[in-house]
Amino acid sequence: MHNQNISVYNFVGGDETFRKLVDTFYNKIESDAALRSIFPEDLEPGKKWQFLFLTQLFGGPQRYAQQRGHPRLRMRHAPYPIDQTMRDRWLQHMLEAIDEIGIAEPARSIMIEYFEHAATHMINTHDTHKSSGTDIIEIPE
Repeated sequence: MHNQNISVYNFVGGDETFRKLVDTFYNKIESDAALRSIFPEDLEPGKKWQFLFLTQLFGGPQRYAQQRGHPRLRMRHAPYPIDQTMRDRWLQHMLEAIDEIGIAEPARSIMIEYFEHAATHMINTHDTHKSSGTDIIEIPE
């Protein structure tokens, strides 16, 4: 038996699988009041761009770049307040979507690793409602 190189895009089933992933993910966003509040009212453009971005990222056609250029994810997400809590909620929904549609290994681990790093990279504000303990000092009497 010999090794065969195949993209994640092809391994998981191409456009059909990524469309299911995006739809499943966005269904979760629609039912999460906290996250839904930072998404635009019309989710369809976001679904389109996420689908094109993910298919390209994981080895599919370069449609995103052809239509929109460089992803510039941090810049595109800058208008939306994303703190650790929002990152965690977003990531939870994406990981649940991956499992619900049945993405198999090794693609599953590759995708999870990407989403964990990307979600963290999108954090652009700090949660002011929680204390990490590092912002509290003891003042001697």
